[in-house]
Amino acid sequence: MSGYRRPALRAGLTHRARTWVLGTGDGTASYGGMVNTGSIHTLAVQQRPFQEPAPWPHQVGVIPPMARSFQHRIAAQRLRTAADVGGTAVVAQLLTGMGGVGKTQLAADYARTAWNDTTTAGGLDVLVWITASARAPIVTGYAQAGVELCRADPNDAEKAARRFLAWLTPKAGEKPCRWLIVLDDVADPDDLKRLWPPASPYGRTLVTTRRRDTSLAADGRRVIEVGIFDADEALTYLTTSLSGRNESSADLTALAQDLGHLPLALDQASAYIIDSGESVNGYRIRLADRTTTLAALTPDTLPDDQVPLTAAWSLSIDRADTLRPAGLARPMLQLASMLDANGIPQAVLTSPPTLTHLAAQRTGLRHRRPRRLWPGRKQAVTPDEAVEALGVLHRLSLIDHIPATAVRVHQLIQRTTRDTLTPHLYDRTARVAADALIRAWPDVEGDTALVQVLRDNTAALTACAEDALYRRGAHEVLFRTGMSLGESGQAIPARDHYQHLAEATQQRLGASHPDTLSARRLLALSRGDAGDASGAVDLLTELVTPLVQVLGKNDPYTLSTRGDLAFWRGNAGDTSGAADALTELVTHMERVLGKSHPDTLDTRSDLAFWRGESGDTLGVTDALAELLADQIRVLGKEHPNTFETRRRIADLRGEAGDAPGAAGAFAELVDDEVRSLGAHHPDVLGARLGLALWRGQADDASGTADALADVLADQIRVFGTDHPETLDTQDSLAFWRGDAGDASGAAEAYEHLFKVRRRVLGEDHPETLDTQDSLALWRGEAGDASGAAEAYEHLFKVRRRVLGEDHPETLDTQDSLALWRGEAGDASGAAEAYEHLFKVRRRVLGEDHPETLAAGSSLAHWRGEAGDVAGAITVTEQLLELMVVQRGEAGDASGAAEAYEHLFKVRRIALGEDHPETLAAGSSLAHWRGEAGDVAGAITVTEQLLEHMVQLLGEEHPHVSLIRHNLAHWRNEAEGTPERPGNERS
Repeated sequence: MSGYRRPALRAGLTHRARTWVLGTGDGTASYGGMVNTGSIHTLAVQQRPFQEPAPWPHQVGVIPPMARSFQHRIAAQRLRTAADVGGTAVVAQLLTGMGGVGKTQLAADYARTAWNDTTTAGGLDVLVWITASARAPIVTGYAQAGVELCRADPNDAEKAARRFLAWLTPKAGEKPCRWLIVLDDVADPDDLKRLWPPASPYGRTLVTTRRRDTSLAADGRRVIEVGIFDADEALTYLTTSLSGRNESSADLTALAQDLGHLPLALDQASAYIIDSGESVNGYRIRLADRTTTLAALTPDTLPDDQVPLTAAWSLSIDRADTLRPAGLARPMLQLASMLDANGIPQAVLTSPPTLTHLAAQRTGLRHRRPRRLWPGRKQAVTPDEAVEALGVLHRLSLIDHIPATAVRVHQLIQRTTRDTLTPHLYDRTARVAADALIRAWPDVEGDTALVQVLRDNTAALTACAEDALYRRGAHEVLFRTGMSLGESGQAIPARDHYQHLAEATQQRLGASHPDTLSARRLLALSRGDAGDASGAVDLLTELVTPLVQVLGKNDPYTLSTRGDLAFWRGNAGDTSGAADALTELVTHMERVLGKSHPDTLDTRSDLAFWRGESGDTLGVTDALAELLADQIRVLGKEHPNTFETRRRIADLRGEAGDAPGAAGAFAELVDDEVRSLGAHHPDVLGARLGLALWRGQADDASGTADALADVLADQIRVFGTDHPETLDTQDSLAFWRGDAGDASGAAEAYEHLFKVRRRVLGEDHPETLDTQDSLALWRGEAGDASGAAEAYEHLFKVRRRVLGEDHPETLDTQDSLALWRGEAGDASGAAEAYEHLFKVRRRVLGEDHPETLAAGSSLAHWRGEAGDVAGAITVTEQLLELMVVQRGEAGDASGAAEAYEHLFKVRRIALGEDHPETLAAGSSLAHWRGEAGDVAGAITVTEQLLEHMVQLLGEEHPHVSLIRHNLAHWRNEAEGTPERPGNERS
């Protein structure tokens, strides 16, 4: 025979073996047979002889060796407890899970344990281990067992396999065989059609597979999910594998987290660290470097039964891509590899940007599509097909897909998938992921859990592909994330996000790029929202000049930034400056944009607000009335801005003292907004809140609490529990509960609100501090004076650190702390605190400021309560004298006389009638009685003083002469005689 002949396929790989001879036709032969279509001179065929059955116990196939640092896991316990060989049929068991979780090792441990069990009840007669990655090796393994155990024909693998499976079924009158068959790494459920071992009371079947098809669990087979190590198992594994290297538990724990607790990854990482001499921290640094592929961190030499980590999932991905809908699994996994491993909303992976990307990247489609039939067209992908692709990936354990909800992907599958992308496809996939996030982001963030997941996915995308998000300017998702953080009340995270965004845009796009300017503006606003109004003013002031240079002074963005600057100037305390700046801005905008432009109307609204804050109540009322008329004409009666102006007018009415009128105005507003916007629109909820609060001001505290509870329930449903408006309503509800007499309920509500605001806003945020203030107050009002003092002590420390010792809120907090210390029984501590407060207020506010005098009065009171009567009197005298001077110089002579009369009595008791300060107080009493028109009273006191001082000092003493002079003055006043000498106080 001449010519080239391809060798026939090895028996057992397919149902038929074909042979080709050059220049002849094709022929087909069954296993063990032969075929010829040409001329053969001599043919010799040698048949394998039948083999006598091997004695029991007998093993077919090789159990993989135990891995280094192998651990017994919960899955292994579940596997053992499921086995029952006591006369009841044992259902087959399946170990399923992603590649690398250790399914083969668990199966090997189970098989090894069963094989080594020599007890009569648990021992095995036959163990068959088959690597079942395709149908052919399954048939071959069964055939080998048939040849070795039941005289099967060695020349016909299919027939030998069937004979072995039939032999496994126990026969009457024959000695039963206790067997275990392990089918390791089944790749396709179809490979096991007609090849499942029979159910037997004496046999067990164990299958390991990455597949999660429903067909595998048919016929009562038990499925055991094998997951990654838990944290303790991962740490134990690394500690054992890297023993003797002096690595800290913290570093090992961090490495386990970096590798997602995946057993295969931990094994190969520890091998790499040992082989290379690398430290754990050094390995982690290389692992975190996106330019280093996972393949570069794989050991050069692996055990015989292991594949490199990067190859652990490649066959599964290839197979997934062939399943219906063909060609979509790989691009879907590539997209998912850019997002959060812990949960990707299905809405993101079925959004229009995703569908367009899948259509463009459908694997192999361009090679299969005849161009003459679809010239230049892409085959569209439907949302149902995208869901099917997710299902395919789930069935092959490449992802975890909760239908209609979310997708999870192990971080190393993500890393391996990203490593296969070209730079161009990497960036393109990242931007598609960003587009998909934006499309899935709700306009009204009512579902706070969903929004948090979207933010987490944006963070994951930024971590692995940040550069791609700046290729054509900063992607919208970067700005949307910051806005979401701010709208949800997370002021500190929002500020930090915008700080990074401002730095990143400037570095990548340049200082003059519009996105850089936008990021800087948003950073300023977020600083203000985080409580730093002055910082917001500084940043906005710096921003105006470059905006004018880049966009021009008349650009709407420049003008709105000037409005922001004015707003935060007012919040920083300069209300008049804010009103003046907005007045100038309105004039400019009316000239550039027109008086009726929506931006102009918005700025006029802000101007009205700051006019009111600066005290111009009448001007505000007129300005808002004019603004409302223009808004109705330009925007319409039902425009949100028109409704907002009506809310402001109603508030002004209440602030002017007409609480019932304000409540009535809000009631009308609620009706109009419900009709226009719907009952649960955020603006409607705000109007309902205003209605409830003004009803409370109209002396309906109980009704207000009930109304606020209703509003709060709707806000939680619409906004979520952590939204700023929800928290504000909780604040109001807590207050009105207390005002209605439920101090304990108010304290309990404020305690919950404080925990939430501290978590969401941070400990130093003004709203967090105000909430702690309210919590402390209502604790005290509820009878827990010690709890109030404790809360105020913590608040005082924070405010002193954040605001400074002399800030009014710090001083007020110290005042409350001192009060509740005293109420809690610590009079000495209260006196000590008030003494410090008195000194600070005298220095900061002045000696005669009402708050200074109030602190002094409290100091005197608590000194007395602490037993220091003399100290209390001393302070009281100082206060009285200060109050007298203050009253007298303010023109209140009667008040001064009354105060000095009290001081004169106190000094006579405390110091005695002869003390100089007692005599001075009497002289001042006489003076202010006369100045108040009580000349007779002035004469009486002066006569008593003169008589006493003559006895004490003698006729010639200068002080006696002064008193005699004053007496003459008041007598002349009484007689109407023109005054000669002036009245003087000694």
